[in-house]
Amino acid sequence: MNLLEQSNQNNTTDLQISILASGSSGNAIYIESDTTKLLVDCGLTGKKTEGLLKQINRKPEDLDAILVSHEHSDHIKGVGIMARKYDLDIYANEKTWEAMTPKLGKLKTEQKYLFDTEDTKTIGNIDIFSFGVSHDAIAPQFYSFQKNNKQFVVLTDTGYVNDRMRDMLRNADAYLMESNHDISMLRMGKYPWSLKQRILSDKGHLSNEDGALALTDMIGDNTKRVYLGHLSKENNMKVIAHDTVKEILSRKDMGVDEQFYLFNTDPDEAQEIFRL
Repeated sequence: MNLLEQSNQNNTTDLQISILASGSSGNAIYIESDTTKLLVDCGLTGKKTEGLLKQINRKPEDLDAILVSHEHSDHIKGVGIMARKYDLDIYANEKTWEAMTPKLGKLKTEQKYLFDTEDTKTIGNIDIFSFGVSHDAIAPQFYSFQKNNKQFVVLTDTGYVNDRMRDMLRNADAYLMESNHDISMLRMGKYPWSLKQRILSDKGHLSNEDGALALTDMIGDNTKRVYLGHLSKENNMKVIAHDTVKEILSRKDMGVDEQFYLFNTDPDEAQEIFRL
């Protein structure tokens, strides 16, 4: 039995995860346990989000909550409509709430929850740790999900990964890691110089190379899956991101396709559910 077969054995107490959409046009991640069903961000229309859930045979009316990373539209576009339609709780830190409230529309007070940066909460039976990242939002944070001594880390929308983040997030069972752009494509592309500078800055996005180098310090013996996320439509390609990351990790003798597997993500197609 190979690693993928082992990780996909049916166990209802496991975390089950699908990257519904990942990219500059919209982001949403589905995470469930036997008692709890969550979205991390909802940066697509309500209709699109419902369609992506249908792709993995899940129903939006079964969702419990949405965790928001930051207020950019590709992460919150559908948060308000989904919360109203399905009576979902929403979690975000205080500054993100301040920034996104005008964009969400009317919500009930009892739907609004604070999730401070570097805090830990248990929602249902999933333990969740939040950590700050470096991005041009008011107070961006992402999340690590833990259950049964298994861990899934979401780390996108950051200009760099500092040593503290690498230490905190080391040896997770699975990662969604930003692989936003190929540096040469970005520099040669049609974006105005000011936007290129923003993307390349410490408050921008990780390149394929930077994401791979961060992974070399984070992947451990427990790691079985790495998903490459938030690819730019204009400044990256799946094959370039995958090959670049694989080459850098292989050069460091990291055991690609032996100890763990690399997966692409898509802005329009949900990834097959995997279990931890």
